[in-house]
Amino acid sequence: MWFLIILSWLATFVHVCLATLALAAGLYYLAELVEEYTVITMRVIRWLVAITAGIYVGLIIFEDFPYYLTLTGLVSIGFYSLLLKTFPFIELSSPVFILSCVLVIVNHYLAFQYFADVWHPFSEVIAYFTMCLWLVPFGFFISLSANDNILPTTHMPATEGKKSDDLVTSYFNKKSKRSGILSVFDMLKDTIIPERTKRF
Repeated sequence: MWFLIILSWLATFVHVCLATLALAAGLYYLAELVEEYTVITMRVIRWLVAITAGIYVGLIIFEDFPYYLTLTGLVSIGFYSLLLKTFPFIELSSPVFILSCVLVIVNHYLAFQYFADVWHPFSEVIAYFTMCLWLVPFGFFISLSANDNILPTTHMPATEGKKSDDLVTSYFNKKSKRSGILSVFDMLKDTIIPERTKRF
């Protein structure tokens, strides 16, 4: 009896590790796609914003969700749409980005408070969180590394002691150094799976 219990805990651990690996691989692939197709990504996020706003309106009309919950969600959707004006450039210190992050936290707090007080089936709770709270912020999260693949429009001046390269050389030097989510995944890949040296 005890052997099977230990085996089930071990299998659960293996499942969690495999699910984490699959999620990391999926995020890496999506971040690569976002870097290559920024215009399409902007259109997809714009559609996600419109769909989420429509879901909030549907919750107001067809369900008895509290107005503070749905109106806060609509305000956050408005701030997300403001981030699309400069997409794929997302300034992390801009007031719109900071307010968007604050609204993500506020929306989660209000949703947890509401679902703790009012019982709903788990499928409805996870549907609300997925479609209303996670979809659009997740789209922006995987788009944070898209700045690396944008063609340059201005040339940075030469820094002290360094030679000023031309525009194309500067772009490719910058492109080889990733930032954002892809740099984290590249670091994890190099840490977990180091490159092998070939022996001749």
